[in-house]
Amino acid sequence: MLSQLPPVPARVLEIGCGRAGGVAPALASAGYDVLAIDPDAPSGALYRQVTVEELDDPGPFDAVVAGRVLHHVHPLGPVLDKLARLAPLLLLDEFAWNHMDEPTVDWYESQHRVLAAAGREPKGPSNLAGWRARHTDLHPYETLRRELDARYEERRFEWRPYFYRWLGGPASESLEQALIAAGAIRPIGFRYAGVRTETVRSSADAR
Repeated sequence: MLSQLPPVPARVLEIGCGRAGGVAPALASAGYDVLAIDPDAPSGALYRQVTVEELDDPGPFDAVVAGRVLHHVHPLGPVLDKLARLAPLLLLDEFAWNHMDEPTVDWYESQHRVLAAAGREPKGPSNLAGWRARHTDLHPYETLRRELDARYEERRFEWRPYFYRWLGGPASESLEQALIAAGAIRPIGFRYAGVRTETVRSSADAR
């Protein structure tokens, strides 16, 4: 994220920071002027307990950052329209949940069983079919990309491991990365940096 942001003291909006406060403290420590929002945001000078739709700060911001948020957001289009009006740069750490194929699911669930048997109960679900059944309203990767591409030009994109966040084992991330590199499982995490397109910028200026 720091490699993609403009120099300090740029103004950054973090959406969906959650109860833990997101990356706002780290960005503030790095010298950025940060506002982080979430209905469950903690108290403090960096935070406001509002949704994107409720946010009345007109900006401008230099960038918007979001970690594992947009696949939950409904309606997605209007929220992205507002983010594009607020800032020219969007940085995401996201989750392509619908890219979980059978080998990837089998690997994750076997790792979950091994860690649980060793007394390290992972925070993620043990059964991904059950998890999918409980989360039918999440946007698939293709929907996210279609909506992003309508408003932003991709500046950087990379597929990343994701399940290590759910597993929490001491070697989960390195093992997942190695298996992805070998083509044994699919990556379902991704990082994205996009710059607002001229069409969206002109439309926002007209408003």
